[in-house]
Amino acid sequence: MNTDFGKLYLIPTRLGDNPPLEVLPISVKKIIELVDDYIVENEKTARRFIKKVDSRKQQSTLKFEILNKYSQPEEIQYFLDTCKSGKSMGLLSEAGCPGIADPGAEVVKLAHENNIQVVPLVGPSSIVLALMSSGMNGQSFAFNGYIPIDKSERKATLKKMERISFEQNQTQLFIETPYRNNKIIEDICNALHPQTRVCIACDITLPTEYIKTLTVKEWKHVNIDLHKRPAIFVIHKD
Repeated sequence: MNTDFGKLYLIPTRLGDNPPLEVLPISVKKIIELVDDYIVENEKTARRFIKKVDSRKQQSTLKFEILNKYSQPEEIQYFLDTCKSGKSMGLLSEAGCPGIADPGAEVVKLAHENNIQVVPLVGPSSIVLALMSSGMNGQSFAFNGYIPIDKSERKATLKKMERISFEQNQTQLFIETPYRNNKIIEDICNALHPQTRVCIACDITLPTEYIKTLTVKEWKHVNIDLHKRPAIFVIHKD
């Protein structure tokens, strides 16, 4: 690593609106106290989070580069210029850990290409926490991101994940847009084998947290409303 460069700190955030230090270690607070330059998805929510973690930090000293679906590759190339000038930067996700189901991976890749030290900080990942609490195989697993919206493609994708799970003894995880959560439960119950196990992990780390593993057959008799609640779905066919 180039010791004249600043470091890129990968700073985890909360999964909901609970007090930051209930779910984040003190090391996150220490880094936020030191760093003034950030790469974030949304400046407003990033400022709010930083203020929650360190209320004494002067907001006027903060500088932000915005990384989202509208960011152009030619813009991203300059995001780490502050690190190259010798100052450390922080990469913040909107929720959870940067670089995991998150556009921050592009910046981390750029840091490695430019010999900038990458420092990951400990924090909550909904994917890992859902897997931990599912009771399914944690030795071999795959995160599949969002599954298709089209009904036939969605059914085929669910059945493919189920088949891979059975053939490779591999736990399959995926997410859905929160306002379609209730529909995906219905699709799971219609598409998968009755004895396939499904874990629904919703509102992880929040007071309303709900984590339950049942067979598809058992889920058909459960009435739960997940509308607009962030959730991870985990499946495994034995």
